[in-house]
Amino acid sequence: MQMALVYLKAELNRFVNSLHEEGLLDGQFTQIQALQDASNPNFVAEVISLFCDDAERIIRELDKFLHQPDVDYHKLDAYVHQLKGSSSSIGAQRMKLACVDLRQASDDKNKERCLQALNKIMMEYFQLRREFLTLVQLEKSVFAYETNQQLQESGYAGVST
Repeated sequence: MQMALVYLKAELNRFVNSLHEEGLLDGQFTQIQALQDASNPNFVAEVISLFCDDAERIIRELDKFLHQPDVDYHKLDAYVHQLKGSSSSIGAQRMKLACVDLRQASDDKNKERCLQALNKIMMEYFQLRREFLTLVQLEKSVFAYETNQQLQESGYAGVST
């Protein structure tokens, strides 16, 4: 049991490190992970869930604005700013950079470049979401093993009612 937990924790660390190496995540995500503890074991999963919900809502709004005959670049910029802030807050490095591209295209009032930048944001988001789902599953496995181990150590495991 102990070896499985050690292995899972190492696997989780390797996975997160690979996301950093790929540039998907930056140090901000490490700070979020550091806030998770025994009193709030689902903190990272909750932050990821909030980020994904927010990002999907904003991406839908951006898509809606860019498919209008006359783009309201001022409103578009407000949404891009919001998505960039969310991306920065969770440490989504490549998404944040893609938002910078959209913001520049919006400043230039270049609809075609805006659409290209939004497409890049969507690609980055969907890749990040896939990686986050894997990360959350790994964290759940670690938590389950830790909980099971604590129960065994306290003598409750195997007790039937």
